[in-house]
Amino acid sequence: MTTPQPRQAPRAARRPRRGTLPRQASFLERNRLRLLWGGGVVVLAVLAGTVYLNLTSPAYACESLFEPTPGPGAAAGTASPDGSPLPSIAAFVEADMGRTHVPTGSSVTFLFCPPASGRHYIGTNAGPIRTAVYGPNEEALPQGWIHNLEHGGIVILYRCPGDGCTDAGQTELKAIFQDWPESPICKWPPRQLSPIVARFDEMAWPYAVLAWNIVMPLESFDRDAILAFHARYADQTNPEPLCAAPTPTPGPTPTPGPTGTPEPTASPSGGASESPAAESPGASPS
Repeated sequence: MTTPQPRQAPRAARRPRRGTLPRQASFLERNRLRLLWGGGVVVLAVLAGTVYLNLTSPAYACESLFEPTPGPGAAAGTASPDGSPLPSIAAFVEADMGRTHVPTGSSVTFLFCPPASGRHYIGTNAGPIRTAVYGPNEEALPQGWIHNLEHGGIVILYRCPGDGCTDAGQTELKAIFQDWPESPICKWPPRQLSPIVARFDEMAWPYAVLAWNIVMPLESFDRDAILAFHARYADQTNPEPLCAAPTPTPGPTPTPGPTGTPEPTASPSGGASESPAAESPGASPS
């Protein structure tokens, strides 16, 4: 018969030494996956918000409509640079709004509309833009055609609803576009830099014609006034000229002086004086 052996007491668990406790995972290690997912959601939300703002925000805005003073701020041209007579026109100076280049697609707020200056785009198909008659459903932003103005071009704007949006109005605009003359100073060929014919609703008149810092309002389409405006202001008010300034032409014939004006002093020999002063005209050209 087997004698039962006494049960041995279990060995006491070894106490861990100080300094060897198991390392606890950090907060970042415990939540790495959650943080990555959360960061991705935030980035996607920011991108979606940016896209939404770009799609819903207007390409440009106007603080106020340009209201010219009762008298013309720019003298109505009576003669073109070549001296030919021009019909009377009423053109007005608009305050300069600068000419800073901004990235294509940027939204711009103009102090006055229609803007005859201001921030604008630069680059292929961004500005200066292609000359054309842009129909009522075609986009031609001021940030593009302001660059045409900066180089001496002319812009013709029409408002919708209005005569310019009708079939007859579009026919008139297309006709003047096809008959457009060369520029008066730089002699740019027709339709190379201007005209830009575009819809623009943020103005107080059915039509407006623009040069740099100059606005001519029109209550109805006036072909003669538009061509006179082009002859008077194209190539002439823009801050970035593309050609040399024209040589000043002589002024009108000098008016004779009052009676009693002393005659030129005779030479000692009694003949006419041969000094340059005696041979020169009474007044130099203006």
